Amino acid sequence: MGMFTGIIEEMGTVSSVAEGSLSAVITIQASKVLEGSHIGDSIAVNGVCLTVTSIHGGLFTADVMAETLRRSSLGSLSKGSRVNLERAMLSGGRFGGHIVSGHIDGTGVVVSKVKEDNAVWVTVGADKSILKYIVLKGSVAIDGTSLTVAAVDDAGGTFSVSVIPHTGEETILLKKAAGDIVNLENDVIGKYVERLLNYKESPDSNITGSSTPEITMDFLAENGF
Repeated sequence: MGMFTGIIEEMGTVSSVAEGSLSAVITIQASKVLEGSHIGDSIAVNGVCLTVTSIHGGLFTADVMAETLRRSSLGSLSKGSRVNLERAMLSGGRFGGHIVSGHIDGTGVVVSKVKEDNAVWVTVGADKSILKYIVLKGSVAIDGTSLTVAAVDDAGGTFSVSVIPHTGEETILLKKAAGDIVNLENDVIGKYVERLLNYKESPDSNITGSSTPEITMDFLAENGF
């Protein structure tokens, strides 16, 4: 599996979806992401890391497991659907956006789109399990696109992002309508902080008197943040 930046390289088009009993094979028409790509490479499709199984004539195929179909919006794709595409980041390459793993945390639903000057505010509804990691001015990946959180409404169960013209033109987000499902991946830093705060030594550990650590700037620095 690869690591991604959340900077979409191009929008591809679904050529076909061959559904099996528990999985599917998806074929996508693309151009830029096929440059230098080989069988076995990772490409994020709407933020979901998939492994290329074949490349031919401007098309690539990938297997989609049953669990991926259940946990993402990929199960709703059909011929003609537009998708966000990004190749896995190369070692030593330029880094933009934020760290995106390609393993989504779940899905959200587009609640509204409101134009404000040259930008568009997109509001997304999400479960508490996802919303708890959404931080004002923090990062979130929507269908694989790295975006900055512009507002959070915990009571209403929504968050909003402001989409600039470039992002609107280069990704599928503004093509979504109210009620459409989007893939969501939270910023990994929040998950690591939660893990560190909730971690307790196992009973057979040689360390005694362990407890939930107090979060301080020194604590974060010591743990690589």
